[in-house]
Amino acid sequence: MTIQKVLYLGYVWPEPNSSAAGSRTMEFLRLFRQQNWQVIFASAAALSPHRADLSALQIEEKQLTLNCDSFDAFVRDYQPDLVVFDRFFTEEQFAWRVERQVPNALRVLDTCDLHSLREARQQILKQRLQACHNERERQLILQAASDASLVYQQMCQNDVAQREIAAIYRCDLSLMISGVETALLHDAFAVPKYLLCENNLMLMPAPQVQTDFHQRQHFVSIGNFRHAPNWDAVLYLKQAVWPRLRAKMPDAQIHIYGSYPPPKAMALHQPEQGFHVRGWAEHAHQVMAAARVCLAPLRFGAGIKGKLADAMACGTPSVTTTIGAESMHGDMAWGGVIADQLEDFVGAAMMLATDEAQWQLAQQRGQQILQQHFDRTLASQNFIAAILQAREQQATRRLQNFTGAMLRHHSMKSTQYMSQWIQLKNQGITQITQTTQITQ
Repeated sequence: MTIQKVLYLGYVWPEPNSSAAGSRTMEFLRLFRQQNWQVIFASAAALSPHRADLSALQIEEKQLTLNCDSFDAFVRDYQPDLVVFDRFFTEEQFAWRVERQVPNALRVLDTCDLHSLREARQQILKQRLQACHNERERQLILQAASDASLVYQQMCQNDVAQREIAAIYRCDLSLMISGVETALLHDAFAVPKYLLCENNLMLMPAPQVQTDFHQRQHFVSIGNFRHAPNWDAVLYLKQAVWPRLRAKMPDAQIHIYGSYPPPKAMALHQPEQGFHVRGWAEHAHQVMAAARVCLAPLRFGAGIKGKLADAMACGTPSVTTTIGAESMHGDMAWGGVIADQLEDFVGAAMMLATDEAQWQLAQQRGQQILQQHFDRTLASQNFIAAILQAREQQATRRLQNFTGAMLRHHSMKSTQYMSQWIQLKNQGITQITQTTQITQ
């Protein structure tokens, strides 16, 4: 069984300059085109002004309507050999239609990161914060949890984990970006290894001219404001880190960048305190390469953090948490400092900003991580090989995966009937509106 046509069902239109997920999607699309596979990217999301130019890759764009049989006709006419679902909620929305119209298509889920893990860590953080007696205690909490059993218990109590892992079982292959998440799914949730493909492929910036310590200035933080871990990190920077760091470095300045900043984020802009909220950065790698140190106090999250990969590529040492650096450096020393206590985080930021020798060492370590842990050529080859192997073994794998078949039968039927009910409801509203207009 070969692959000639690909349908990529996006939750959103890819924005490589806004998020690591957008960068990863673009890498996949480029690889598909390099195989000379025909690709259509389809999404029900509104068109974004920051989306990538897919026409440059000769990729057709298709705007979809949710809960509508028009998708059935489209996918039946196109007859894709490979369908990629961008995150589990896209699989929930469209997989039953794909299976009904093109049952022989290989179904692949790109998890981007394990949403249920991120949400579990967020809930644990909230519980820890609620147990605090005052603001000072709350500011000292820089980690959600390190106890794997506690995270597992929290995930089991959350229907997001049930939905996400069910989607993984229903697909022929799921793309994982984090080794921690792959191990969690296999060891704790008993997901068979053949259903998981661990690959940290993501779009890296071109190597920057490595300006030296004295040519750079200020701290920088960057991340999509719509992403909950990033917004929490900005608030933590403002409320906990910056007052302490500024007390030790009165002239310190930090510049906060990120796409889609809400008014509440821009309200944090206080130049007199050295805290600058800049919003969208048209050239994110340029602002990263101009900074001396990147600060990323991520208290919860999952997957690989694009901002920290960008920092290493731009030669910018970073201070982050264990969760921030998770699955990004193997057994190699971090390209900066990993700190899970507030005072350690502040001290590390000050040290990297003022100690040229330590700054240079951190920069070198970041380059080593990129070369050894993010080998783009090897990751690309392994990705295509995994897709082709899954296609070749598709029939056998589906026979082995009875759990997936069972979940498709039960879950997909309920999703199908709900979608059809919504479609009929929408049609009824449209007919009533049209009748009213004619009467008037």
